[in-house]
Amino acid sequence: MANSGLQLLGFALALLGWIATLAATILPQWQMSSYAGDNIITAQAIYQGLWMSCAWQSTGQISCKVYDSVLALPASLQATRALMVVSIVLGAIALGVATMGMKCTRCGSEDKVTKSRIAMTGGIVFLVAGLASLIACSWYGHQIVSDFYNPTVPVNTKYEFGSAIFVGWAGAALVIMGGALLSCSCPGKNGSAYSRQYPQGKPISKPPSNREYV
Repeated sequence: MANSGLQLLGFALALLGWIATLAATILPQWQMSSYAGDNIITAQAIYQGLWMSCAWQSTGQISCKVYDSVLALPASLQATRALMVVSIVLGAIALGVATMGMKCTRCGSEDKVTKSRIAMTGGIVFLVAGLASLIACSWYGHQIVSDFYNPTVPVNTKYEFGSAIFVGWAGAALVIMGGALLSCSCPGKNGSAYSRQYPQGKPISKPPSNREYV
């Protein structure tokens, strides 16, 4: 039996995760300049995101520049951008589907079995969206680690994890957890996730009237 409270919890987690995924995609702090070397100038910090790169001065001034060419970007960055966009689109679709399938809403079908299947479908779409975001963030993080420990990469061009990639990982985890909870709305073997089958009771015999004793 699907619990409406469990559905609300799953929907809330998935919604928060989707918002975090959207914020991580927009933020430019996916990787930041590393200070591992001895001759690193700390008066300027370089941030690189999926869509732009920013330079932060010690005076507080920030200047950002959008990437000029898409084809000139590394393959890992292009794949990460595509996966994050796919995750956001799938999350938006899952939000609409899950809303129609939840017990506390009246939109969509009035049949309880159909609503449970709609909610389960929304949970599955959330799972796919969360996996896409998780793969994108992990792939990008792996590239950062590989470049950091690569001896052929100059020290002044090495980067570390930025705050946006952690937001992306957290958002992916929330979306996956919310999708898993919504997927628990799967109908049972009897075709219903809301109703219980009770044994049919025996008919109560009518008590004898006074005329039968006359």
